[in-house]
Amino acid sequence: MKNILYKNTKISFTDSGKGNAIVLLHGFLENKKMWKDYDALFSEKNRVITIDLLGHGDSDSLGYVHEMEENANVVNEVLKHLKIEKAIIVGHSMGGYVGLAFAELYPQKIQKLVLLNSTSKEDSADKKLNRTRAIKAVKQNYTSFVSLAIANLFSENNRTRLAKEIEKVKAEALKTPLQGIIASLEGMKVRKDREWLLKEDRFPVLLILGKKDPVLNYEENLSQIEGTTAELVSFEDGHMSHIENKEALQTVLLDFFE
Repeated sequence: MKNILYKNTKISFTDSGKGNAIVLLHGFLENKKMWKDYDALFSEKNRVITIDLLGHGDSDSLGYVHEMEENANVVNEVLKHLKIEKAIIVGHSMGGYVGLAFAELYPQKIQKLVLLNSTSKEDSADKKLNRTRAIKAVKQNYTSFVSLAIANLFSENNRTRLAKEIEKVKAEALKTPLQGIIASLEGMKVRKDREWLLKEDRFPVLLILGKKDPVLNYEENLSQIEGTTAELVSFEDGHMSHIENKEALQTVLLDFFE
């Protein structure tokens, strides 16, 4: 594990393997540890970088709003530090929002983009309201908010089957500081719509969705790649494809990296 300072704020990352650079970005309430098994597999033939986004894992918080652009700048600083000029970005959920912001700010540095259980669409009015409610809820009862938020990411039929894994994810999520949670909710709430990036076909895009995703409506999110060259992979489960569909996802990603 390594650190850099970004605006006097500690940013934690890992760097393993050699070859084509792949950057793995976690989602909200997650951290770089979620990629452990993927890192081990992908670094056999690639250089793999995992980064803790602002206010998550071993990275510190920076102010009251962690905008997606700020997180994209963090990613850029890590790549600059590692002297990496171009990378494939894989972003899970919020990590996908950061990947899109990175693609807009640093188009010359992106080789391919994977939106894993993520979307280029901005929050709807309802979703923004829900983020505001979530901020209130986490201030009132941090533990129950985090526990409920994590369980709700899995498809209903997997909540029993993957009970052990869900507990592990909750344990990691509960390490996320309150400020990190609130600042990320605020940042997701104000993020821009970036569907235009997918329409421009500047680089290969892979969209991976779960048909029973409780937080991202499957049908609604198909529209963002209509008329584009983006590839679509659909799984039958929820928002946590990296756990719910692990082996299939590993195969899909390795194919896309080629």
